[in-house]
Amino acid sequence: MTPDDTARDVLIDQPAEGVALVRLNRPQVTNALSLALQAQLSQAFATLSADDAVRCIVLTGGEKVFAAGGDIHSMLEAGPVDILKRHTERVWAPIEACPKPIIAAVCGYAFGGGAELAMHCDIIIAGRGASFAQPEVRIGIMPGIGGTQRLVRAVGKFHAMRMLLTGKPVTAEEACHMGLVSQVVADEDVIPEAVKMAAHIASMPPLAVQQIKEVVLAGMDASLDTALMLERKANQLLFATHDQKEGMQAFLDKRKPRFEGR
Repeated sequence: MTPDDTARDVLIDQPAEGVALVRLNRPQVTNALSLALQAQLSQAFATLSADDAVRCIVLTGGEKVFAAGGDIHSMLEAGPVDILKRHTERVWAPIEACPKPIIAAVCGYAFGGGAELAMHCDIIIAGRGASFAQPEVRIGIMPGIGGTQRLVRAVGKFHAMRMLLTGKPVTAEEACHMGLVSQVVADEDVIPEAVKMAAHIASMPPLAVQQIKEVVLAGMDASLDTALMLERKANQLLFATHDQKEGMQAFLDKRKPRFEGR
């Protein structure tokens, strides 16, 4: 890390071909989600979404902590209009709308806004020492960046209510059992495993990957009939791509396919 990096709240690296690693960089305050950090994160995802060389994104807070929630200092004296004018829905929109798969690599705390940030991702890989919580109720507020809505969709009403109403954390193993976490690995393996998975996804045909993500997310709140129609249409569309022809021919030729994203 260079001296210039220490002044930046979000760092971007390329650990493997087609993979971007986005790292929160406020370790001195457990990666508290300040307004500046959120703005930099928003810009980073807007940029990566438009970059054809990036096929998968890993989001992490580093080896010690993911993010321990919002910046309470900035909220202490804020009024409702102040919070409204922050328009967090707009700030977080580039993450929510990112067409590329996002893997959250979670070590340590993912509390409050940190848990909500992880839930914006498509896959969550957590270290055995990681923990997740929505502790907002303990300071007189509630989640405001999707914590009530994404959590209940991920783990169901009863697990979600327990976390939301008590504010108590759950371990990585509990989170995995509940359906909040995709995979639990040793703490030191979290980022390497996330990068390895991202590299594998990046080697897949990008148009198919993007269509899978789009249809899964769009179909979650649709009726089954509508969701199945979206699936059929997306599958039909992929038969117009070069990568579909390349993938099937490579399978028949027993060789590795060369996917070009067209």
